[in-house]
Amino acid sequence: MTIEPTPDQATYDLVVVANRLPVDRTTDAEGNETWQQSPGGLVTAMQSVMTGGDGAWVGWSGDPGEAPEPFDADGLHLHAVGLTRQEIEDHYEGMSNDTLWPLYHDVIVPPRFRRRWFDGYRTVNRRFAQAAARLAAPGATVWVHDYQLQLVPAMLRALRPDVRIGWFNHIPFPPVELFAQLPWRRAIIEGLLGADLLGFQRRADAENFLRVCRRLLALQTRGDTVTVRNHDGGERVVRATSFPISIDSAGLEELARRPETLERARQIRRDLGDPDIVLLGVDRLDYTKGIRHRLKAYEELLADGVLAPPKAVLVQVATPSRERVQAYQQLREQVEVTVGRANGDYGQLGQPAIHYLHQSFPREEMAAMFLAADVMLVTPLRDGMNLVAKEYVTCRYDQGGALVLSEFTGASGELDRAFICNPHDIDGLKLTIREAIDTDPREKSRRMRTMRRRVREYDVQRWADHFLQALAAAPERP
Repeated sequence: MTIEPTPDQATYDLVVVANRLPVDRTTDAEGNETWQQSPGGLVTAMQSVMTGGDGAWVGWSGDPGEAPEPFDADGLHLHAVGLTRQEIEDHYEGMSNDTLWPLYHDVIVPPRFRRRWFDGYRTVNRRFAQAAARLAAPGATVWVHDYQLQLVPAMLRALRPDVRIGWFNHIPFPPVELFAQLPWRRAIIEGLLGADLLGFQRRADAENFLRVCRRLLALQTRGDTVTVRNHDGGERVVRATSFPISIDSAGLEELARRPETLERARQIRRDLGDPDIVLLGVDRLDYTKGIRHRLKAYEELLADGVLAPPKAVLVQVATPSRERVQAYQQLREQVEVTVGRANGDYGQLGQPAIHYLHQSFPREEMAAMFLAADVMLVTPLRDGMNLVAKEYVTCRYDQGGALVLSEFTGASGELDRAFICNPHDIDGLKLTIREAIDTDPREKSRRMRTMRRRVREYDVQRWADHFLQALAAAPERP
């Protein structure tokens, strides 16, 4: 079966396929609905390569029910895919976030395997593939994103063998010993191998994928390629390699340099009581982010008398995430208990030891927080990249601040002048935090300067260009 665009259907030379559209629906007090651009580096990168009318974006609107009609926003043509409540439960909350997410993050929380979830996952992936097939012009480039859509490449290839297909994984890819647990492992790998180019955050992730192909499917690999046999008996080559994602460094630095942002940073410090040391954590409230380990280390530093309010404070921003999933509900309870205990034991009237903010903030406020923070704590137990680390470095145009960074992030491979830690080692984490505080300011400035240079030179636009150039150079299909 193949799908061709209808004669009156507009088609596009570049089609991006992602779980979500790059906009969020908002409703004002009068009930009027509008669409606002979502935050995130992917939106920024795609906007620059898709404007001008040649690009379309396929994604879910975020709400159950019928999809809105296709519409244009900020120079992008947006095509929504509708999902029922049951499909959201099976595909998104179940298979994507209760099976694949924990499996791909080193089983920090045990994954759950439900056959109904995979059936829903397959159904939704097929709908995305069909939408992309109808929008793609002859010979178009289709760029599929992330773990929610791993079956799309093969499905799309069956529908539109003329298009060039890339896929990028924004999260880690697990070692074969973990991936082998997945009951639908063959279907996932065969789905991914429908692409011409597979992109991963780290070289280790790409190597994990290639190892899975060899050991579980007995496929031949050579260097960063795997040879796949077609249904007609022919062969083709799929490349799997790393493309570490980045951020819009120029735009974020411009925001950080605004006088109003700098004044807001000063105000934040005043609101905190003008402490000597401000430590900051900014994460989604997710068990992969190491928030509990970070809070434990900070609590012990308070108990040891190394840090004490009001001279030192920790601000922890925990953006709400997947609140219908039980593991996330439990994490929120555990975090709030820890915060309450630390504030009860070590805080003073009007001077808490931890300022805990379970909410999201606009980019302007986050830039001010980064400027206000003396030490940025980015300590995930496992992370594909972690763009917060790059955002902090970019905002510190003053060469100030210090970054404590987990060795289990993709960012640690690029920002190796950070204060690197193993977040599982609480004693080691405490020592790293102390080192970040006590290191000579000139040394910290040298470290920051080196990291800023890396992020500036390899920004999100270069990442997108690098991937699309590699996809364009992929071997022609026979």
